[in-house]
Amino acid sequence: MKMIGSDYVLEAHNIFHTTEVDGGGCFNGAGNSALVLKGVNLTVHSGEVMAILGSKGSGKRALLDVIARRADGATRGQVLLNGSPLSKALFQQRCGYVTQSCTFVPGLTVAQTLHYTPTILGGYLKSSKVRQVLADLALSQVAHKRVEYLNISEARRLAIGIQLVRDPVMLLLDEPTQGLDPLSAYLLISILSNTAKKTGCGILLSLEKPRSDVFPFLDRALFLCLGGVVYSGGTRAMLEYFHAIGFPCPQLENPLMYYLCLSTVDRRSRDRFLESSQQIEALVERFSRETPISDAPLNNMGTGKVPLAYGKPGELKVWSMLYLKLLASTFSCGVVGMKTLFLRMLLLPLAMSLMWGFYTNVGDTPSGFFTKNGLILNILGLSYGCGILTTISLFPIWRKKFSQDTPEGLYSGTTLLVAYNAVSIPFSIASAALASCVVYPLLLDSKFNSATIFAYLLVALWSSFVLAEQLSIAFLLVVKVPFNAAIAVTYVLVISIALASGTVRSFKGLQPWLQDNTKGTHTRYASSLLHSIAFQSRKPNCTSTASVVCPKVADFMHERLGLPDPDETIDVAASCAFAVGLAAFNMLLYLFPMPRCVRQKFKD
Repeated sequence: MKMIGSDYVLEAHNIFHTTEVDGGGCFNGAGNSALVLKGVNLTVHSGEVMAILGSKGSGKRALLDVIARRADGATRGQVLLNGSPLSKALFQQRCGYVTQSCTFVPGLTVAQTLHYTPTILGGYLKSSKVRQVLADLALSQVAHKRVEYLNISEARRLAIGIQLVRDPVMLLLDEPTQGLDPLSAYLLISILSNTAKKTGCGILLSLEKPRSDVFPFLDRALFLCLGGVVYSGGTRAMLEYFHAIGFPCPQLENPLMYYLCLSTVDRRSRDRFLESSQQIEALVERFSRETPISDAPLNNMGTGKVPLAYGKPGELKVWSMLYLKLLASTFSCGVVGMKTLFLRMLLLPLAMSLMWGFYTNVGDTPSGFFTKNGLILNILGLSYGCGILTTISLFPIWRKKFSQDTPEGLYSGTTLLVAYNAVSIPFSIASAALASCVVYPLLLDSKFNSATIFAYLLVALWSSFVLAEQLSIAFLLVVKVPFNAAIAVTYVLVISIALASGTVRSFKGLQPWLQDNTKGTHTRYASSLLHSIAFQSRKPNCTSTASVVCPKVADFMHERLGLPDPDETIDVAASCAFAVGLAAFNMLLYLFPMPRCVRQKFKD
C-alpha cells in the first residue's frame, strides 16, 4: 500500500455546533435547536489512531459530521488540515468517512466492489492495489464472495477498504465496532492501527463501549459528554491527567471504560443525575482552563493548498463505471442476478400470458366488444403493475447507495439515472416485445399480420411499463419505504385508468372538464392505441333485431374514448413522449438538493 509522503495534521479549534433535534418533519415546521458541541478541540497526526469516546447523545457523530463537512445546522470554529481550512471538496478528495450504514450493491463480489466504487472518485485503480487492501484487511479469503453473503465483520472491513484504496490522509469512522463480537472488534481495531502505522493515514473513530484490549492501539482519546470535552490528548497522558486531578484509574480496571463512565451522566435517579451533571461540568471546566484554546494552528507546515489525490474524473468515466457496476449486478451468477433478469425480461411476458386463461375465443358479438374492452383494461393494468414491481424491487438499493455517496461527491443523481436507464430501457424494450408476441393473438385475428400494428402494441406496452417505472423512481426520491412508494404510484395510475382509459367507464359519463384533463395523461393515448388495434379492423358479427342492437365500431370507439377514429400517429408520439419526458424530468429532479427531513430519512 502506498505510503503518504507528508506529515499531515488534522485540527479542530473551538468547535460549536447547533443542530435541529426532534424535528417536526417536512410539513410541520422546524424542530427545536440544541447546542450539541461546545468548544471542542482535537489534534490528529498522520499515523495516529484517535478515539472519540462518549455515551449515546454525547455528540460523537455530530463531531465527525462537522469535520467531514456534512453536518446540518450552524457551526462555529475551525477545522484545518495542515493549517489550511478543510473544505468539503478538500475532504472529499483527501479524506474518507465510513458511516455505520454502508450499503453495497448485491450481486457484486468483494473484489468487484473495491475495484468499481473508488475508481469513480478519480484515477486508475490497479488490481495490485485491490489485492493489497484485501490482504491488509484480512479479506483475501472472501475476495470472490458476493457482498450479500458477508458477515457483519467482513462487511465492516469492506466498507473501510472502499475508503483505504483511495489513500486518504485522514479516515473517519462512526462506531466501527458496533454490533461486532469481542474478537472481531479486536481484529478490526488492530487492523486500523496497523494501517495507520503502515500508510501514515490518521484515523479518527468513535466508540461507545471500548474494551480494554483496544487501549494499546489508541494513540489519542477524546471524551465527550453532552457536547463538552472532558479530556482530549494522548492516551498515556490521559492516565496522568486524571490521576493529577484526583481520579486515578484503579488497578485491573479498563481505563477507557472507567473514564467513560466518569464522563457519563447517571440517569438512574434525579439525585444521581444532578450530582453527575455537576461533576461533569466541573471536569469540562477544569480541562478547558488547563488547556487554553490557541488561535493559531498547531501545525504551520501547510499554510498553502493541500494537494489533491486525483484529478477530477470526467462525466463519461463516472457514467461508464456506474453502467459497468449495473451490468455486473444484473448478470451476476447468483440469486440476485437471476432475480434481476427475471424482473427485467420475463415478468411482463409471463403476466401477459395469464390473459390466455380468460380471453381466448372472444368473438365479435356485442358482448365480445366489451370483453375486449376488459382485455385492454388488464393489459394496461399489468403493464403498469410490472413496471412498479420491477422498480421497487431493483431501484431502492441504488437510491440508498446514491444518498450515501452524495456527501462524498462521487456522482450526481442525473449520472446515476442515465446509467440506470441505459441498462433498464433495452431490457424493457425486449420484455415488451416478448409480451407483445404473447398478447397479439388475443387482440387480433391471426389473419391480420401487420408489422405496423405490432409496433403500435409494442409502443403501448413499453411506454406503460416505462412510465410506471419512472413514476416509481420519482416517488422513491422522497419515500424511503418501497412498499409505500408502490402504493402511491398505484393510486395515481388507478385514477388515471379509471378516468382516461375508456375501459372502466365511458367518456360520455365524464364531465367536460374531466374529459379535457384526460389529455394530460399517458393512459388516454396508450388505451387509444390498444383500442385501435383491437377494434379498427373488426365488424360486429350479429344482425340487428328489435331486441338486439349491433354496435358499430365507430360508435363504440366514440362512446368509450370520445373519438370515432383515433389518430395512431398522435397516440404513438404522445405515449413515447410521456415515458421519455418523465425520465428526463427525473434526471432534473435528482439534481435538486433534498430537504433536511428527506436526507435524514435516508441517512438513518
